[in-house]
Amino acid sequence: MTLSASSPVGIFDSGIGGLTVVKAIQSLLPFERIIYFGDTARVPYGSKSQVTIRKYALEDTGILMKYQPKMIIVACNTVSALALDVVEQAGRGVPVLGVLEAGAELAVEHSRNGRIGVIGTRATMASNAYPFAINAINPEVEVFTSACPLFVPLAEEGYTAHPAASMIAREYLEKLLEQGIDTLVLGCTHYPILKTMIGEIVGPEITIIDSAEAVALKARELLAENSLLNVSGVSAFPHLLVSDLPQKFKALCELFLGQEIPDVELMEV
Repeated sequence: MTLSASSPVGIFDSGIGGLTVVKAIQSLLPFERIIYFGDTARVPYGSKSQVTIRKYALEDTGILMKYQPKMIIVACNTVSALALDVVEQAGRGVPVLGVLEAGAELAVEHSRNGRIGVIGTRATMASNAYPFAINAINPEVEVFTSACPLFVPLAEEGYTAHPAASMIAREYLEKLLEQGIDTLVLGCTHYPILKTMIGEIVGPEITIIDSAEAVALKARELLAENSLLNVSGVSAFPHLLVSDLPQKFKALCELFLGQEIPDVELMEV
């Protein structure tokens, strides 16, 4: 498959979380065409088995490959942790970026005291992929993790400032704060939707690493290296695909991206 600068960037996630990556890519690379697939029929991935996650990753990649992307971004930390190799194989030579590695690199870069906290889904935290990725960069760093399974449904429902959400977040984050961390990785692309609330709880002295922003920086670097940056000067709205509830997704998109969007296409999985 011939890759060209005008080819789209393919992005997938289990639901609306990957829109944080879409937003970051749009901000940093405004002329890139984006194809986004949100697997809304099977969200969340974080509570599923590794076998199921790998099966979903293969199917999601297959959907994006129909659009001949020049790059695939796995906007799902669970897939990044457990099935990145599946995406690479199915991508047949198309460059693949996972949010996990990008987030790990940025966290090590920002930490001053070498104590990093990571929050994510149960599957991502159980995989130990973040501690492994962080310690591969710097073995001296201590990594403390906490699974936050209720954050995905809260983000999907748009409960970004609800008192119940704040109470749950406090419960999840307390034990990490006790460890004296100075950096917190949002190890799930749904979590930046709750970033303001998380920031209020952890305080300004803790640097929050948004893996969506980290992967956008990495994407720009990789596209530039391969002379694949789109410099057309024309920006296009992302082509949005979902596996269920397109109207609900469209409403959440508009709330999240802050603009009206064209119709969302329904795909079978």
